[in-house]
Amino acid sequence: MPNQVSMGAMLQCSFGVAPSSLVVLPTNKVMAEGPPAANIMDHKPLVNIMPFGMCSSPANPTVAAATAAALGVLTPMPCVPATSSPWVVGAPTVLIANMPALDNISKCICNWGGVISIANPATVKTMIP
Repeated sequence: MPNQVSMGAMLQCSFGVAPSSLVVLPTNKVMAEGPPAANIMDHKPLVNIMPFGMCSSPANPTVAAATAAALGVLTPMPCVPATSSPWVVGAPTVLIANMPALDNISKCICNWGGVISIANPATVKTMIP
């Protein structure tokens, strides 16, 4: 059974070079083992999802421009997450602030093609169906 994700969870992007941590604001008023619990709407770039160091996605306009300037040699550029859609799938049987709870098998898709996954949910005892 998947674990509930809470503030401080470690995230990894398929095009990022470093892990990042999830920031969950206490607006949902639900705590999980201490820190605030996340739901699928905790996907806002630079609010909930922090940068992953450098981005190597050729679909990212800054990477594409730097790569073109380097005569076609892939040139990573600083990551700025572009997550316009919520996490999928979440746990539809558990609602936090009337939205599905975020579990550790959910994924978030970056507009530049990266898949953001949860490496460590920051909870060890709270499981959700």
